[in-house]
Amino acid sequence: MKCAIYGAGSLGTVLGAYMTKNGQEVDLINRNEAHVRALQTGGAHITGTVEFTVPVRAMLPDEMKGPYDVIFLMTKQLLNREVVTFLKPFLTGDGVIVTLQNGIPEPGIAEIVGADHTMGCVVEWGATLSAPGESTMTSSPDSLSFHMGRMEGITDAQETLVRSLLEKMCPVEVEANLLGVRWSKLLINATFSGLGTVVGGLFGDVSENRDVREVALRCIKECIDVGHAAGAEFAPVQGKNITGLFYYRTGLKRAFAGLLLPLAMKKHRSIEPSMLQDLKKGKLCEVDAINGVVCRWGRKCGVPTPINDRIVEIIRKEQTGELKPEHSNIRLFDDLL
Repeated sequence: MKCAIYGAGSLGTVLGAYMTKNGQEVDLINRNEAHVRALQTGGAHITGTVEFTVPVRAMLPDEMKGPYDVIFLMTKQLLNREVVTFLKPFLTGDGVIVTLQNGIPEPGIAEIVGADHTMGCVVEWGATLSAPGESTMTSSPDSLSFHMGRMEGITDAQETLVRSLLEKMCPVEVEANLLGVRWSKLLINATFSGLGTVVGGLFGDVSENRDVREVALRCIKECIDVGHAAGAEFAPVQGKNITGLFYYRTGLKRAFAGLLLPLAMKKHRSIEPSMLQDLKKGKLCEVDAINGVVCRWGRKCGVPTPINDRIVEIIRKEQTGELKPEHSNIRLFDDLL
């Protein structure tokens, strides 16, 4: 059995390190040559809430030698058609691409490799690439989990194999409701990664600052309204019923949700949004694959999404340099509250 992590950046380096540490050979593939060479010479150095270094097998895309039974896809969605088309010949006859990306990427991947070669997985933890060969875990070690699901045509044997690989790192929940899992993660990313990028802060800056938290609660409600209109049944997140806890129709329930939000995010408060990480590196971020998905489904279903529309607008301006990611940007929502 042969497996690979394609796009082994912040999260992929952590996953690859854990898999290798626990006895599973895996190829870590990334286009960043400095990162790859550092992994090759010094191993994967994992810091933050954990601390260990492990030798890993790392390479550039043009150094890949398949075929692979499992490819974990951890790149940004911006180039999915190009990337997945490139990866297709590297799959075995019953090989699978497991996307750990944000948004709802499975249908687009299935168009290229087939639904019987496509699985989805939601990552319930965070990390930051702090230096070539070094990734900093930003979630508490006791709050790590994966939630995976499969598209039609995936066999029990394929699902069991993927689960066994992911369990080299942390617990895995197999979800029959993959769409609901995706919408739950989309809600979290749209709210905490979206607003964290807007204000230039961590997840904790979104949940713990009163002004930002007020906008976050509006964002959560929008995501739930749109998801329900799209036919999604939101799945629990690490055992928490997010719609039951944070959806509101009255001012009293909204105030209660506001009190709960910092507690619910306590173990993940140090996560730096991936979109903010991209902006700091001068890269385009995937706001269109996160908040933009909520906006598009809102238009399709006739549900207004003013908060998510504004988040997309602000982050696009941050990408062009018209705005800086800073706390004062939260005032740009005043007219919507």
